[in-house]
Amino acid sequence: MINVTEMLYKTALRFPDNKAFKDPDKSISFKELYDIAKRTAFVFLEGSVCESLKQGSPVAFYMEKSVDAVCVMFGAVFAGGFYSFIDVRQPVKRALDVLDILRPSVIVTDSENTEAAHELISGYNGSAALINIEDLLNRAYNADYRDDIIKKAESGYYDLMPLYVNFTSGSTGKPKGVAVSHRSVIDFIEVFTKTFGIDENDILANQAPFDFDVSVKDIYSALYTGAQVLLIPRDYFSNPSVLMDYLTDNKVTSLTWAVSALCFVSIMNGLEYKAPLTVKRVMFSGEVMPVKQLNKWKRYLPDATYVNLYGPTEITCNCSYHILDREYERDGDIPAGIPFENEKVFLLDENDTEVTGSGKEGEICVSGTCVALGYYRDEERTAAVFTQNPLNKCYAERIYRTGDIGKYDENGLLLYVSRKDFQIKHMGQRIELGEIEASVASIDGVSRACCIYEEKKKRIVLFYTGDADKDEVRDGLAKRLPQFMMPGKTIHLEEFPLNKNGKIDRNVLIDTI
Repeated sequence: MINVTEMLYKTALRFPDNKAFKDPDKSISFKELYDIAKRTAFVFLEGSVCESLKQGSPVAFYMEKSVDAVCVMFGAVFAGGFYSFIDVRQPVKRALDVLDILRPSVIVTDSENTEAAHELISGYNGSAALINIEDLLNRAYNADYRDDIIKKAESGYYDLMPLYVNFTSGSTGKPKGVAVSHRSVIDFIEVFTKTFGIDENDILANQAPFDFDVSVKDIYSALYTGAQVLLIPRDYFSNPSVLMDYLTDNKVTSLTWAVSALCFVSIMNGLEYKAPLTVKRVMFSGEVMPVKQLNKWKRYLPDATYVNLYGPTEITCNCSYHILDREYERDGDIPAGIPFENEKVFLLDENDTEVTGSGKEGEICVSGTCVALGYYRDEERTAAVFTQNPLNKCYAERIYRTGDIGKYDENGLLLYVSRKDFQIKHMGQRIELGEIEASVASIDGVSRACCIYEEKKKRIVLFYTGDADKDEVRDGLAKRLPQFMMPGKTIHLEEFPLNKNGKIDRNVLIDTI
């Protein structure tokens, strides 16, 4: 396959009437999706609603995920473009930064976000047509369709075309747009679905918004196998009973969720209200899964397979996995595991020498088809982390330096330790803040923990949620950590602030100190 549209075409032939995507308002079959996407591509190309979409150009979406959004994003792909979702909840300044990087000629929105989208465009320096998705699909349904226009676009397909751009936070304050190709997604999804036995009988409960790469595993697993994707509205994750009713009523079989989403359910006692007993696999990524919360899930869904997935956006979702095959101590490490097929994962020390022995730490680096195209319109930051493999002096081998610190255990399994930039030097000692967080999370009455290093005051600041009081936390840590690793300040929160990807927002925490 060259283009993911071939996935959709082949699956629409095999399973034309299978539900492909479903949200609370509507559902669509693979045959219907294929037809509507091609018709939408025609509208993009013939130029009636915007300037004719050029090959390799972005279509921006300023709206929440939905069945309609899926139709239009694949319309953009059929037309030879790529899609990029802009989080409607983020500050206008950041959304404008994203637009300045993308420079789309067209922005698709819906009735709910039309007013906000107009306000956003009023501050945009570029030129973009704002299209309402309902109007666009109505044109597609009624278009005087010409297949030759679509075939012309298809004749220019090649596998290194960008499929999507997802934006992540940047250390400079400017977002980074990770551009991922068709080839990377096709290669990864073939392996991912085979590894975990996903097929046309599965119902995949999609938690992640479409601007977060966890959603890629849901969308393209379905496109490749004929499985159904159940789109979960964002606000269901503030109402556990509604969420659990939705999962059970729709008989979902697979959860590929961010750790924060799983923790929300277990901490808010969603499983006690109603457990989705049809679920046969629970896969998680994005952060270290607290063992206490994992054990709650295992108590209610004991027969499900649990998988820890590891990998940043820049390597197309994940590069390694570990199927949990035993019980873990509260302060124990859940391995990042072994590489996926056709992905090379290795560690480099500060001198770019490969780390091979157990217990020794190094930066996690990844090579293979999975490596993204780079950061969109950002050569400097691309060149800093997408580099030649320093171990290979014979031919070009592009790698991604993750900035994550890892090590191997005695069984050769990869363990995630912390971020490079979460490693601090305090009181003459090198400290990984992740180690302190794991120790705090193991204390009774603590649900989650996060540490920040306050450089100016040279102190470690601990934030935590749960019922334990500060004295209990301090006493518990005193039993687990040396004095030089003890936090200088402890702050109890009712809940953690989360960023758009569902991870703890450390920048917000810093501002509260």
